[in-house]
Amino acid sequence: MRIPHNEPLGSDASGAPERRCILSGDHGPRDGLLRLAISPDGLVLPDVFAKAPGRGAWIGVSRAELEKAIAKGQMKGALARAFKGAALTIPDDLPEKIEAALTRAVADRLGLELRAGRLVLGSDRIAEQARSGRIAWLGHAADASEDGSRKLDQAWRVGMEEEGSGMAGTRLPLDRTALSVALGRDNVVHLALDDAAAAQRLSALLERLLRFLGRSDPAADELSAGANASSAVTND
Repeated sequence: MRIPHNEPLGSDASGAPERRCILSGDHGPRDGLLRLAISPDGLVLPDVFAKAPGRGAWIGVSRAELEKAIAKGQMKGALARAFKGAALTIPDDLPEKIEAALTRAVADRLGLELRAGRLVLGSDRIAEQARSGRIAWLGHAADASEDGSRKLDQAWRVGMEEEGSGMAGTRLPLDRTALSVALGRDNVVHLALDDAAAAQRLSALLERLLRFLGRSDPAADELSAGANASSAVTND
């Protein structure tokens, strides 16, 4: 991707890298916003891991808000200012591209954690480890049954000594078919992570996706906030 120059940095009180949403004007941790960059042919595309060189534009709005901004022409003006008048084109399906990129990032992270041996699958295995306090994060497929999810949530609360707190696993924006394909396993309905650092890595990506979809997960937000507090300020 080609982009002019680096944009200025900011940081919050904790020292975590901070960015400003070009649409809302709100500031937030870098990991909580999505970076946009320009491809060699001038298309504005999502840069989920903020690795494209040069200037980027950051957004922290939901998909519905983005679609509204595009329809009203606000997005075009905001991008023109962010990229200093560089030639660019907003794809008609930019919201779809962003959602797909964020979803792929979550699925890829799950796959990496599986290969590293940190992802726990299977209701019985998850329940056993949850009750013994060995689960750092718990998730359920979008189409998981309420009864099965509730039982695992309870086991997790017991193991974490959080009974009565209402703490529950994350309802993922992926159904069992999508999870099964992503992980190369059959009928993945419930899944968990047994490592706190892995839970933070996943939660940062997952919370960004959920916010874009107009949802929020308190457990993921808490984990990603902890990760942000320990991050250092670096160049974009």
